[in-house]
Amino acid sequence: MFKNISERFYQWNKGWLVFILFLLDAFFSGFLLPLVQAMMQGDKGGIQPLDLMLFATPAKIFGMINEYGEYGRPFYRNVELTVDIVYPIVYLFFFGLLISWLFQRGFAPKSPMRKFNIAPLGAWFFDLLENIVIVILLSIFPSQPIALAWMLTLISTIKWFFAGASILLILVGLVMAIKNKFKIRE
Repeated sequence: MFKNISERFYQWNKGWLVFILFLLDAFFSGFLLPLVQAMMQGDKGGIQPLDLMLFATPAKIFGMINEYGEYGRPFYRNVELTVDIVYPIVYLFFFGLLISWLFQRGFAPKSPMRKFNIAPLGAWFFDLLENIVIVILLSIFPSQPIALAWMLTLISTIKWFFAGASILLILVGLVMAIKNKFKIRE
């Protein structure tokens, strides 16, 4: 299955598509998500989405959910069920196709490195799991299941590991593509 996804990314990695996905990713991360965060904060400072908190303890998670207030919790839940379902799909394809585009120019076709173009799939999968746990926690508040909060911390950490690995792979691919003068190695 993973080999098939990897091959698809290599088939789909057209420069114009990577550019469109870059614009979509920039729209989400540079405009829409900061707007959503500002709306969550309202006139309160220090409020941040749970999906941006690294290594948060259950006390921190439940404290933040409490801070969202009666308006913020349903608003955040709706964001998780809409915007934060679409954005991971955008960055999955942007990162996956960008890595594929760079690796196609930086590594020989038989290089074992080329199979790592699917790393963004891990970030996407764990982002969706994270969203499910956040929606549950927001929906059942004021109930505070400690095990679910720890699960959120673990899932978030794994998501950020895959996101960081994807960024690192982009940088490696860029260096290798530059060394090969961006010529396709097929």
